[in-house]
Amino acid sequence: MSDNSIYYKRTIVKNELFSSFLQQNRPLRVYLPPGYNELLSYPVIYCQDGEQFFNFGRIATHMNRLIYDEGVEPALIVGVDVDTATRTSEYAPEGERFTAYCRFFAEELVPFIERNYPARPEAAERIAAGDSLGGTVSLHLALDYPDLFYKVLSLSGAFLQSTRDRLQRERDLSRLYMYMLIGLDEQEVKTERGTFDFLAENRKTKELLLERSSRLLYEEKPGKHLWGFWQNELPAAIKLMMKN
Repeated sequence: MSDNSIYYKRTIVKNELFSSFLQQNRPLRVYLPPGYNELLSYPVIYCQDGEQFFNFGRIATHMNRLIYDEGVEPALIVGVDVDTATRTSEYAPEGERFTAYCRFFAEELVPFIERNYPARPEAAERIAAGDSLGGTVSLHLALDYPDLFYKVLSLSGAFLQSTRDRLQRERDLSRLYMYMLIGLDEQEVKTERGTFDFLAENRKTKELLLERSSRLLYEEKPGKHLWGFWQNELPAAIKLMMKN
């Protein structure tokens, strides 16, 4: 077994990217895997709620362990920070900044990363990851920009009616490869838009995705709508997404 201290030796580069769509600078953090070499090329995991994925999800530590102990291919991880005051307006499909945020992500962020890091420029090598509404916007990115994303990692995604309405417009989603985790204790989740039964919402969304032939890995486990639940499930989810 590896010396645990190597898991905590992380290289994380902080960047700021000005978005013409959002009219602001957006802080980014980019994890460089052990043995990082600019002459090589890497798959990329793009995370909504970037600060939380790194601080509460411990994604960099998890990735180190997966690389060292489980032979998972090294990847870059891009965390896109968000201001909690505008998070819902950017991540929710009916939010006033949602279209601008999606355009920022697809038309500014991904090209920026691929210009500045040895990121593989194929949809098969990109994963869009998010928790709650971050899972929502990640799925919508895959639906609206199929040439950029078809791999989505969702931790308790907030898949409400607006997302199902969007899915209804699709006929064939066999291109979509998606991991969905939902907690059995998420039947009364309080949000700034109201209280929702996320378990029921995810089950309804799962049916629509399956009807459209998406390649879906769906898990229900005891857990609440908290990073304490998601953090422990994240390594297995990453491993599954990186395999395919």
